[in-house]
Amino acid sequence: MGNEIKTDVLIIGGGIAGGVAAILLADAGVPVTLAMHGTCEKAASTYYAQGGIIYKGQGDSPQRLSQDIMKAGDGHCYPPAVHKLAVEGPDLVEKILIERLGIEFDRTADGGFDLAREGGHRLARIVHVRDSTGKAIQEAIGKHLRASKNIRLLENHTAIDLLTPSHHALNRLSVYEPTRCVGAYLFDQQSGSVVKVLAKKTILATGGLGQIFHRTTNPPAARGDGIAMAFRAGARLVNLEFIQFHPTIFYHEYKPTFLISEAVRGAGARLVDADGKPFMQKYDAQWKDLAPRDLVARSIHKEMLQTGLSHVYLDMRSYLSEEQIRQEFPFIYQKCLEFGVDPTKDLIPVVPAAHYSCGGVLVDSDGQTNIRNLYAAGEVSCTGVHGANRLASTSLLEGLVWATSSAQHILSTLKETPLHPAEDIPDWQEIGTFAPDPALINQDMISIRNIMWNYVGLVRTTHRLQRARRDLRNLENEIERFYRVSKLTDQLIGLRNAVITAILVTSAAWENKRSMGCHYRE
Repeated sequence: MGNEIKTDVLIIGGGIAGGVAAILLADAGVPVTLAMHGTCEKAASTYYAQGGIIYKGQGDSPQRLSQDIMKAGDGHCYPPAVHKLAVEGPDLVEKILIERLGIEFDRTADGGFDLAREGGHRLARIVHVRDSTGKAIQEAIGKHLRASKNIRLLENHTAIDLLTPSHHALNRLSVYEPTRCVGAYLFDQQSGSVVKVLAKKTILATGGLGQIFHRTTNPPAARGDGIAMAFRAGARLVNLEFIQFHPTIFYHEYKPTFLISEAVRGAGARLVDADGKPFMQKYDAQWKDLAPRDLVARSIHKEMLQTGLSHVYLDMRSYLSEEQIRQEFPFIYQKCLEFGVDPTKDLIPVVPAAHYSCGGVLVDSDGQTNIRNLYAAGEVSCTGVHGANRLASTSLLEGLVWATSSAQHILSTLKETPLHPAEDIPDWQEIGTFAPDPALINQDMISIRNIMWNYVGLVRTTHRLQRARRDLRNLENEIERFYRVSKLTDQLIGLRNAVITAILVTSAAWENKRSMGCHYRE
């Protein structure tokens, strides 16, 4: 393969948003190039999603679902987007996930779906595959991606930058035209070469940004790459201050740990202190352990500050039977055992962690950004559905709905979209000569994560945000200088994107003086 690819559609990211869009376009006969950071069975945050995806509860309606979403979003959700999700989402679960991809969600003895209830939901409406729903969805997507003749897979590729004539074209008069996207530069992690991909349409589906925080549930590639690339290209970014912290990840001082799904509390488990006493009733008498995530995470944070402990505990053993723990939560049960904790006998140490970015690249109901021919879907985008705080199990659904809308809009406009002339966009020029020192990259990444965790985390203050802005700007100058003189590596690209994303999140938090949803200012 040469260092230039021409394609009808380029999709960056292979989770539920990128993967479903690729499958739908390929089904319609469109040639698609799908680039992803890892492999398509495990490339995305989708793979790590435990809880499930919203379907239809008993006596449920789009109105009831909309009300729950709006309440969790602290009144900051965009009503047309919420309506679209609530009306279209459950049917797409049936049509695409169940019928097209063949995902077998858990069922009850009578053959109906085993519906779960999670925090912020008034009723049980969530379908799941035990406690590994995302894994089942991602593996099904991967299988279909590999089987499609119309999809060219570029696994282990890192996107460097989106191509826009106003930034990259040799014809300098392009700066006077509206900004449009004509593809991307991609870094091949194995060969170290850069591929120039020219596309009529591009979908950004790169996932989240949790890795800019010290503790996160996100996979290693979630460094905010898509946010930083979109920012450099001139895309409009909104709501970046709304970072949802998941209340419960397994606490271990040194090892990367794992998420403990909210479904565990939905099934009856309680958050407790070191003496095994439940404490959530002190912070929310009505919802207790099933309060919205931001409230639960902040309550744990306060409890830790008051007791001086580095974590709290989750008690499954007192509220769930041994059989229920093993049957309903096999992944969580196994992972806890690996860390020397038996959930049927022991309390599980837990701590909050950065989990989901509610903001991102602003898109309309068709997934279009303000840059022509550039779409965004999934966590990298902001549809307005999540507002100031995401309702549990809406993220996979949002990715599914906007992947479908983006694919449909592309199909209706592809014929009138020409491919940009390849000769007008130069090949990638390697300017750096030094192999970057991994120790320096690692240290800079640790600095970013600690600044974000301590100053732009669960609880924010004016002084903390001021300090974060100053420290991150200094770091950015150093990193940009480092980037200019070094040879490209995936880690270096990620570091550059991480510091830009951290500055964007901090600036958004600084500008929003009002506490709302998961943005909490003291």
